[in-house]
Amino acid sequence: MHVRIGNGTRAPRRPGTANAATPEGRARVPEPDVPAGQGISPSLARRALDVAVAVAILGLVWPVFLALAVAIRLSTGGSAIYRQRRVGQGGIPFTLYKFRTMRAHTAGPEVTAPGDDRVTRLGALMRKTSIDELLQMVNVLLGHMTLVGPRPESVALAARYPAQLGFVFRYRPGVTGPCQVLVRDEKVLGRAVDVEDFYLTKLVPHRVDMDLGYLNDPTLARTVRWLVVTLLYLVRTAKPRLGAACPEFAPVATLGRPTDD
Repeated sequence: MHVRIGNGTRAPRRPGTANAATPEGRARVPEPDVPAGQGISPSLARRALDVAVAVAILGLVWPVFLALAVAIRLSTGGSAIYRQRRVGQGGIPFTLYKFRTMRAHTAGPEVTAPGDDRVTRLGALMRKTSIDELLQMVNVLLGHMTLVGPRPESVALAARYPAQLGFVFRYRPGVTGPCQVLVRDEKVLGRAVDVEDFYLTKLVPHRVDMDLGYLNDPTLARTVRWLVVTLLYLVRTAKPRLGAACPEFAPVATLGRPTDD
């Protein structure tokens, strides 16, 4: 007799043992890597927007993906697709997909500072334009991520977050969001002696504070507004006016435009 395990394969059931999943035979719920409490899902309207935008982007840019895959393979010496465990909704980990921007088989800190020689020339260009993150639309379709939300943190860094900020991992992480657009910290990271410690003790509290302005009231209208703000920053044709209509933008309106993250 066989039982179905979490990855869809079958394994023999030992006599006298109960179903290893649940009493109803369903797959076991993954354990969170970071204690966060019950996960908070996007609304149905936001989820519908996630799927529509992800399908549209993937359908339009797949020829560019193929060309990039060849160029990345040649420049990095590794797989074109970079996979890393990140903390998802409720602290449960997932595999995040990005285009590789660093040379394969190189070690270094979890946080990338300016001038990091692991980043290739093509990788620096992709980071500057955020092209490397377009592959995260696959994560959006799978329900691991949403379009607008907190930064998807690595498991290693998330485990070192200040305890009072761990609540942010209850929310589904986003491809973009307030902290990812407005809190661009590459210059100060470049001056830090220990980039990981500086990131965790100085920048993370500021990032979480910025995200809260959106997470406390994540309406569909505000979600679309953040997507427009992100687009304006990326194409660099205009800088969004951060005024009374978007009060959460005002404190960080002068922090600069997006570069590496």
